[in-house]
Amino acid sequence: QQAEATEFLGFVPQKDIVYNELLPYKDKLDDESNEFLAQIKGNLGRAVQLREIWPGVLFWTRKLSTYMRLYGRKFSKEDHVHFVKLLYELVTIPKLEISMMQSFARLLITLLKKKELLSREDLELPWRPLYELQDRILYSKTEHLGLNWFPSSVEAVLKTLIKNCRPYFPESATQEMLEEWRPLMCPFDVTMQKAMGYFELFLPTTLPPELHDKGFKLWFDELISLWVSVQNLPSWEVNLVGLFARLANDNIGYIDWDPYIPKIFTRILRSLNLPVGSSEMLVSRYLTNAYDISHVVIWISALLGGPSKQTQTQLSGLFNSIASFFHPSNHGRWLMKLMKLVQRLPVSVVKRLHRERYRMPTWLTPVPQSHLLSEQDITDFVESMKQPVLLAMFSKTGSLDAAQALQNLALLRPELVIPPVLEKTYPAMETLTEPHQLTATLSCMIGVARSLVAGGQRFPEGPTHMLPLLMRALPGVDPNDFSKCMITFQFLATFVTLVPLVDCSAAIQTRNDLTQVEKELCSASAEFEDFVLQFIDRCFALIDTSTLEQTREEMETEKMTHLESLVELGLSSTFSTILTQCSMEIFQVALGKVFNFATTNIFETHVAGRMVANMCRAATKCHPAEALKLFLPQCCNAILQISVLNEEELDKELMWNLQLLSEVTRVDGDQLLLYRSQLVQILQLTLHLKCKQGYNLACKLLYHILRSMSLIYPREYCSMPGGVQQHTDTYLPIKDWGRPGDLLNLGIQWHVPSTEEREFVFYLLDLLLKPELQRLQKHTRGEQDISRDDVLQSLSIVHNCLLGASSFLPPLNGEPVPEKINSMIQLCEKNVYTGVDYDLSGENYREEICKVIRPLLHHTLEHSEDDTKSLFSIIKIINDLLHFKGSHKHEFDSRWKSFSLIKKSMENKLHGSKQHIRALLIDRVMLQHELRNLTMEGCCYRSVHQDLINDLLRLSTSRYSQVRSKAQNMLFTALGTYSLCCRDIIPAVLEYLDPDRTDVTQQQFKGALYCLLGNHSGICLANLQYWDCIALTWPAIVRSGMNPSMSLEKSSVVRLFDDLADRIHRQYETIGIDFSVKPTPLVDLSNSLYDGNLYVYSLCLVRLHSKCLNGKVMEIHWSCACLFGRPWKFEQIAIGFLSLMLRDDHPLPSSAVLFFVESLNHDSLLVRNGAISAVSGILKQLKRPHKKVAVNPYDISELKSSSLLVGDRPDNQWLQYDSNRLPRSQQDWNECCFIEKTHWGYSTWPRKLMLYAPLEEQPKQGKTREEMNESEQIIYDHFSDQQFIDQFIQYLSLEDRKGKDKFSPRRFCLFKGLFRNFDDAFLPLLKPHMERLVADSHESTQCCVAEIISGLIRGSKHWSYSKVEKLWALLCPLLRKALSNITIETYADWGTCIATACESRDPRKLHWLFEMLMESPVTGEGGSFVDACRLYVLQGGLAQQEWRVPELLHRLLQYLEPKLTQVYKNVRERIGSVLTYIFMIDVNLPHTQPTTSPRIAEFTERVLARLKPLTEGEEEIQNHVVEENTEGDQDERTQAIKLLKTVLKWLMTSAGRSFSSVVPEQLRLLPLLFKIAPVENDDSYDEMKRDAKTCLSLMSQGLLYSEQIPQVLSALEQISRSSSWHARYTVLTYLQIMVFYNLFTFLSDAKAVSDVRALVLRLLEDEQLEVREMAATTISGFLQCNFLSIDEPMQAHFEALSKTRLPKRKRRELGSVVDTIPSADLVRRHAGVLGLSACILSSPYDVPAWMPQILMDLSAHLNDTQPIEMTVKKTLSDFRRTHHDNWQEHKQKFTDDQLLVLTDLLVSPCYYA
Repeated sequence: QQAEATEFLGFVPQKDIVYNELLPYKDKLDDESNEFLAQIKGNLGRAVQLREIWPGVLFWTRKLSTYMRLYGRKFSKEDHVHFVKLLYELVTIPKLEISMMQSFARLLITLLKKKELLSREDLELPWRPLYELQDRILYSKTEHLGLNWFPSSVEAVLKTLIKNCRPYFPESATQEMLEEWRPLMCPFDVTMQKAMGYFELFLPTTLPPELHDKGFKLWFDELISLWVSVQNLPSWEVNLVGLFARLANDNIGYIDWDPYIPKIFTRILRSLNLPVGSSEMLVSRYLTNAYDISHVVIWISALLGGPSKQTQTQLSGLFNSIASFFHPSNHGRWLMKLMKLVQRLPVSVVKRLHRERYRMPTWLTPVPQSHLLSEQDITDFVESMKQPVLLAMFSKTGSLDAAQALQNLALLRPELVIPPVLEKTYPAMETLTEPHQLTATLSCMIGVARSLVAGGQRFPEGPTHMLPLLMRALPGVDPNDFSKCMITFQFLATFVTLVPLVDCSAAIQTRNDLTQVEKELCSASAEFEDFVLQFIDRCFALIDTSTLEQTREEMETEKMTHLESLVELGLSSTFSTILTQCSMEIFQVALGKVFNFATTNIFETHVAGRMVANMCRAATKCHPAEALKLFLPQCCNAILQISVLNEEELDKELMWNLQLLSEVTRVDGDQLLLYRSQLVQILQLTLHLKCKQGYNLACKLLYHILRSMSLIYPREYCSMPGGVQQHTDTYLPIKDWGRPGDLLNLGIQWHVPSTEEREFVFYLLDLLLKPELQRLQKHTRGEQDISRDDVLQSLSIVHNCLLGASSFLPPLNGEPVPEKINSMIQLCEKNVYTGVDYDLSGENYREEICKVIRPLLHHTLEHSEDDTKSLFSIIKIINDLLHFKGSHKHEFDSRWKSFSLIKKSMENKLHGSKQHIRALLIDRVMLQHELRNLTMEGCCYRSVHQDLINDLLRLSTSRYSQVRSKAQNMLFTALGTYSLCCRDIIPAVLEYLDPDRTDVTQQQFKGALYCLLGNHSGICLANLQYWDCIALTWPAIVRSGMNPSMSLEKSSVVRLFDDLADRIHRQYETIGIDFSVKPTPLVDLSNSLYDGNLYVYSLCLVRLHSKCLNGKVMEIHWSCACLFGRPWKFEQIAIGFLSLMLRDDHPLPSSAVLFFVESLNHDSLLVRNGAISAVSGILKQLKRPHKKVAVNPYDISELKSSSLLVGDRPDNQWLQYDSNRLPRSQQDWNECCFIEKTHWGYSTWPRKLMLYAPLEEQPKQGKTREEMNESEQIIYDHFSDQQFIDQFIQYLSLEDRKGKDKFSPRRFCLFKGLFRNFDDAFLPLLKPHMERLVADSHESTQCCVAEIISGLIRGSKHWSYSKVEKLWALLCPLLRKALSNITIETYADWGTCIATACESRDPRKLHWLFEMLMESPVTGEGGSFVDACRLYVLQGGLAQQEWRVPELLHRLLQYLEPKLTQVYKNVRERIGSVLTYIFMIDVNLPHTQPTTSPRIAEFTERVLARLKPLTEGEEEIQNHVVEENTEGDQDERTQAIKLLKTVLKWLMTSAGRSFSSVVPEQLRLLPLLFKIAPVENDDSYDEMKRDAKTCLSLMSQGLLYSEQIPQVLSALEQISRSSSWHARYTVLTYLQIMVFYNLFTFLSDAKAVSDVRALVLRLLEDEQLEVREMAATTISGFLQCNFLSIDEPMQAHFEALSKTRLPKRKRRELGSVVDTIPSADLVRRHAGVLGLSACILSSPYDVPAWMPQILMDLSAHLNDTQPIEMTVKKTLSDFRRTHHDNWQEHKQKFTDDQLLVLTDLLVSPCYYA
């Protein structure tokens, strides 16, 4: 078959859509697709050779994507490669308009999506153009200034594009990428994030094994060691994880991950952010930068298998340690992550297994033999996941995640997963009290349905559960509980679809080759009939309860409620599924039952009637011949007998029979032909009933008859081709249970309209439609007056005829409207064949209807505009005339959605694609047919369409709002269908907004605005991305402010204008101007697509489609803007629109510049803000380019260093700040090599470093006014004008909102631009203002001056030395003054100001600033607050400089060290934060040189020396420091306490900020912290104790390297021997958190585990009661997360301890002092009891084998002395609380004697006994 197809097509198709082969008209498709493809190739090639990107190339690439939607990738490999290369070139055209780039990119993604179709041999794509594109868009330099507007989706599109191009990058790419991005890897800088982002996105990981040394081996060691050594989750770690996950998945078996596995799992566990221990402190960074679960699951599933099996052990450990978090009683923000993990991990493993065992081999590297998943691996994996998934079933977030997980686990190991689910399901079906349990278990059962029914070798007894489940689910059809009812319907439908319902119990007698299970199934299948009948009874009961009650009938609410319609849908679809799957015998019985029910009762037609009619329809659809025999004569007779037909209120019996008839006729057309005469008779009788409800039902009957005769559709959806068969000697239906459909022989039975059916349809139209049209025509001409009701009746007959027969009616024809745009390429449409050959000889009723409806519409609008019902009907008719060919777009969309949902819930991902059940496959083929039916986008736009669309526009601006909104929706649909008709309609819409027209009503005005706004999904007319459209609409919107009918009093109008402006701003993307294309590669490519010589097209025809006709369009805009003096609302809209016109490739006309500059002093704040942003953009446009030269970085330092070292090296020392070599003279300044960006040089140097050329080659500074161009002169004149400046500064220093004025980046950009473009021209005018503002301590004035100063500093980047020197002479005094006046409101602004000024500047350029800030930050003169603020400001500057100012950092540290004993809290906090930044550079990363900046180790030494007085003494450290700085008389101890407080602040701030935690140094401070930290959670403690506690909590969460674990443990061991019980207690809480957060690192070190265990067991026997109890809690926590296990020795140890004999009590005389000191024996006995109790509490949700015995041991101690008795009681009550829910299950684990003891214990004793 394949060979024939190939021969016919002339090529081997890459991968076409298989479903096309099953369509009834498949023979015509090859010709059609070949013709279409040739058309696309020819026109696309020609468009490219003519270089006409728009509209030519764009139009034909869209057609290519339509082609792929219809036929898949049905072209040869050569064409495929040519298409890809062509589109790649198009996407990477440098100045391409973004919207086009996106549309090309989306198509390219579709072409590359199936990477198995093109191998690396077939295709190679360069990576650099993509990188340049990504860089230009994501890190755009001009976007924030409003010079570029990108859509929000662009980022995702680019990412996907790069992901799909990645496999085809050349083999040299990896090395080139590393050279390009390694220099960016400076961990303190944002560029690190950029580099890692690029690595994750671009690095290719699918190279074949022989190229690995050109691939990942170049970077793997470097990046993995970086990842291992980073401890504090910086934001770029997430990118690394994504990269490693991808690498692992693409190269299973080629990388040895074993050394990293404990580290990987420890980090995964940490990243789940589970709450542990008593403290709830979390570093916020852990939440925001946590790993993406989708990366985690890919990584884990790629590591499974292989020889070492280590991953599986760790994974089981992971699930064991978090299992208890899945229990439904636990809830928190972490739950979503856990559920995601559980849901996605099985999917990922199934994917991998599919790839290893079932996928067709492709060019991608296969997994080597040694690393394939073995059967054992799969079993272990499923076992480890079973527990958490079963717990997650009943989770608070719903059972869907668990159901998906179970679905995939059941594919792997049904015998492990399904039985426990069944165990939960059966009881849930019995209970009445817990409906949630039922819905959860049923939805999980639906997930495993296919695995259960299919059985297979692994789980042969699966199918035997089928019938019991079905029978027990029936009671769920319950009218009182809606959700239960719906899930039951879904459950029944799912199971029945998989199984043919045939009674084969007789086969046991006739055949003797059956297995045991088959025999069981055969005898069970006798119950099927029973099941079906019971189900029908249940449905009848449901219908009886949901009839419309009397009350509702009177109230005229005829609609069903939303819930009722859902139940109706569930009922009818389940019922039709069941009947489809029935054998003929069962069907006959069921049919009889339904028929009796329907004909012996009379139902109201709204709720119950609809449901019953639906059931009857389902029955007739299954076997039309049998069912119609019963229903049709019955209904027809009933209708004919009731003779009274023209009353207003109709007889109920008549109504019900009509309704039944109209539903029953929705069956195969050929069956209806037998009853044609009866049906015609009924139609003639009932179509003209008086009663509206009556004739509506008759119309429906007509519609269904026409529709079932004229459409193409499948006749049956049974799970077996050819319907359900009886069993015979050779065939046993049981074998077909759960069988998937077979695509190659689906055997779809199509209904294709026959000639007789077609003739009958036209007979009906002639008989019924023609007279109505004539009636309406007479009415329009005024020859015959008809009442409104009659018009409505006629319209409804017309509409139903049109809907029913539309697929036979050819589309409207007429003159095409002349082209709206000129193109050199034909933009023609392709008609898609959908199985109907139009008969063009007879009259085309579509045209006839159109000819009648338009005059009628105009007549109605003129004479009776308030007849809205008729207008609604006309609107619908117009819409269907335009579009309808048998299916509606929205119906198709919702069907496609539900198809995907069902497919997802029943798919079998393991055995590969298309293993769906037959009904689904048939559905998919039908959808393919409908898709072809709907493919008519951009149809030829003819004059008929133009007329109809104009009618719709007229209706869209009519008087009644409902008419308007209905018509507008239809209008938007039409606009989306006919390309280019928008240009036609815009002028018509805008006429309503014209201010010169006086005849426009307010409704018309609003209607027109709505037409411009568009609906949320479709086109927005106001914002079409074409110059010629915008040039019309935007000025019109602004001008409409003068329209007399526009009133801003109406809130709805104001809201409309806001929405319009908002939508335009949100959706506007920069429109391209220049569409020239580089001639080179594109044209060669296009030749290969398009053969045939282009006639000698002279080059004059290659018009560069320059859309911007030399700024003509711009002029229109400015004309619209200068009409000021209208309502303020429109001034804002105008300035908003105009600012969208700024762009980076074309300067604004000078008139526009003038407008914006003048708007800077406008009265309205919003207009001023708009102008500030715009002027910053204009200044950027006017910026003169500065010349750069490439330098070899090693020439500057005269040192050659090529090793892979990063950090402070000799060859980057010249970059650093050195006060002896600062440029302090003109000559030094010119010789100094300034490198502005902070990251250059920290890592490797780039090969070519771009530096600014020397001053004499740069553009001239200090231009005179004569040398400027017009725009610059305008700005220059305004800013040199004293009055303008005064006014401007006054506005800037006004308060916007009290307390909300923050440093504004847009104003900073404005000043930076001014000083950058005009040097210091405006300084003289601004200087007095700055001096005045600095002195004023108001928030808004300080903010304003801070913005000016930071703009000045950044703007002076290229000034000459003399100017810079003068500048600093002016600034230093100003800044000093400002810093002395600083207040609580303004310190943040000054911090931002200095930080902004120092950002990306060489520190040597700013040495004046740094020296000034370093003068003396902490003087104490202005009080503690000023000191803190100065530190803050200084820190802002230094932090921006990162690693380049070690000298300043040393100076600052030296200065601060004596001052660490500050008394004031705010200064202490600030110093702590500054210290964090000082030591930030001291990192412990691989290949990093020791830093020359200050180091933590040395600092800690010095601090510890000063803390000696505290570490030596034993007494408790009290915070009794008086808060004042009296010098001299304070002893060392008080000084040490003050110092300690500051050190604590430093430890706290650095926990979240630095890259690596300095564990060895922290350990030396630990003993001190343990001493201070309080035990109770009490907030009344002083600051020092609280800080100590916080520090401990943060330190314990830190990530430890494996070599640090022994150090920490020995430190804890030492402290645990301390005399203070507080310290011993805190050791335990510290341990809990530390072990959990480093679980797998600990577990991989056996010695560490035994040390921890020894430590805890020792503390269990501590003399202090609190410590003992904490130790018990710790043990139970460790047991619960499987860090320790309950083994024989441990249990024995506890039991021995608990049996310690207590000395006899001596009887004391009453009143004597009771002996309170516990004896050592009591302590040991208590320790044993606590140990046993820890064991019990460690498994709160189940009963392991050892538990009953331990409970018995414990109960023996119930009457011991206190505190033992307390412990036992508490344990028992906890046990009772946690095991109460599932006590029925847990009871099984105990013997009867044990149960007796237990019930005695657990029943609380009576107090009166």
